[in-house]
Amino acid sequence: MSLSLHDSATGQVRSFEPLTPGRVGIYQCGATVQSAPHIGHLRPAVVFDILRRWLERSGHQVRFIRNVTDIDDKILNKAAAAGQPWWAWAGHWERAFTAAYDALGVRPPTYEPRATGVVPDMVAFIDRLMARGHAYAGRPGNVYFDVRSYPDYGSLTHQRLEDLISIEDEPEAEDKRDPHDFALWKAVKPSEPADAAWDTPWGRGRPGWHLECSTMALRYLGETFDIHGGGIDLRFPHHENEQAQSRAAGYAFARHWVHNAFVTQAGVKMSKSLGNTLLASELLKQAPPQVVRYVLTAAHYRSTLEFSESTLPEAAAAWERIAGFVRRAGERVGAGQPVAEAALPPGFAAAMDDDLGTTAALAEVHEAVRRGNTALAEYDDSLALEALIEVRAMLAALGLDPLASGWIDSASASSKTEAALAALVESQLEARAAARAARDFAAADSIRARLAAAGIQVEDSPAGSTWELTPP
Repeated sequence: MSLSLHDSATGQVRSFEPLTPGRVGIYQCGATVQSAPHIGHLRPAVVFDILRRWLERSGHQVRFIRNVTDIDDKILNKAAAAGQPWWAWAGHWERAFTAAYDALGVRPPTYEPRATGVVPDMVAFIDRLMARGHAYAGRPGNVYFDVRSYPDYGSLTHQRLEDLISIEDEPEAEDKRDPHDFALWKAVKPSEPADAAWDTPWGRGRPGWHLECSTMALRYLGETFDIHGGGIDLRFPHHENEQAQSRAAGYAFARHWVHNAFVTQAGVKMSKSLGNTLLASELLKQAPPQVVRYVLTAAHYRSTLEFSESTLPEAAAAWERIAGFVRRAGERVGAGQPVAEAALPPGFAAAMDDDLGTTAALAEVHEAVRRGNTALAEYDDSLALEALIEVRAMLAALGLDPLASGWIDSASASSKTEAALAALVESQLEARAAARAARDFAAADSIRARLAAAGIQVEDSPAGSTWELTPP
C-alpha cells in the first residue's frame, strides 16, 4: 500500500505521488516569531515531522522547508513596546521556537529561511506579477495583488469572491482598487524604525505576509513542489493568497495541501488574544517532552485536539507503559537490531499509509507492548526481543523511540534530578525519625509540613516512613 493523504484543495484523501519519484519537496509555514511558542504552534511542527519521517522511512529523500517570518506588524509593535530593536525581539523568540522544537524531537528542516533574507527575490516576484497584470502600485511603498485579475481566486478554500469579506490588516486602505486585494509590499510608517524597510522601485517599505512564503517556496523548492501546509487556520487568507499570487505569476506551486486541525481548550481554539494558550515552556515543566509529543501524536492530525486537565496524566500513563516495556525488555534481552533496519508490522504501516493514521498506529504499538510484556512474564526471551524490535521500529517512525539519543539525554537528566530529590527527602526523613525518637514531636511535625508544602506526601507505618510526590 502506498501513502494516501487528505488534500485540502480537493477535500479528499488521495494517493500521494511525488513529482519526482523518490524525492519529495515539502513547505511548512513556520512561525511568526512575535512571542513565546504554545501548543498550537507545536502541533504542526510534530505533524509535519511525522510526515517527513514516514516519507523517509518509505524510501523517499525529503527536502523540508520551514520558514521564519521575522518581520511583520506584531513584531514591530511588540518590540517597540518593549523598547527593543525589532530584529533582536524576533531573534529572541526564534530561538525559543527552536528550543521547543528540539525538546520535542522535531528534526531541523533542510533549510529554514527568514523572510528578511529573501527581499531581492520578493521584489523580483512583485515585478513579475506587475508585468503579467496581476499587481499594481498604490501610494509610494504600497503594492497590491489584484484579486479580480485572477479568476481562480478562492479555489483552495472553495469560496466565491463575492461571498468574502476582507480580513487584511488594513482593509480600509484608500489606495486599494478593491477591498479584497491584499498587500504584496507595505509602505513604511513614520512610527516604524528606519531599518525595518527596504528600497524598491515602488517606494520604501517591507514585505506582505503572503508574499514571503511564495517567494521562499519558489527559491528553495522550485516552481512546482509536492506538499504545502500548516495549521488549518492558515488556509484562508494566507494559503489562498499564496496560491493565487504564485499561480498568477505562472508557477504551478503546490500539488498537495495538508492542514492539521486546531488545538482547543474547553472547546475554544488556542489563541493569544483569548489568553488560553498553553505555552511550550509551561507544558515541558508539567511533563517530560516524550509525553507532550505523545499527546500531539495520539490524535489524528485532522481531528481537533481537546486539551484538558487529564490530557497530560493520561498520556504520561500511556507513555510509561511503552517506555517501561522498552526499558525492562532491553535489560532482559538487549536493545535489539538498529530500528532503521527493522521491518514494521503490516498493521502499523497500513495505518500510517492511510492519511498518517497515528491513532491506529499507536494502537499497534500498544498491542505489541502487551505481547512483549506477556513474553517477559513467561520468560520467553525470543518473543520479547521480537516485540521489542517491533515497538522500537514503530516508535522511531513516530519520533518516539525511548532509546533515541535525544530522549536518552533527557531521561538521563531526569534520572539525575530524581536521584537528587530522593537523597534530599531521605535526609529529611532521617532527621524526622531522630526527632521522633527524641520525642521532639514539634520538630518532626515541622519537617513533615515542609515536605508537604513542597508536594511530598509522607506515610508512616511500623516498617518506617515512605514518601511520594503528591499527585497533580
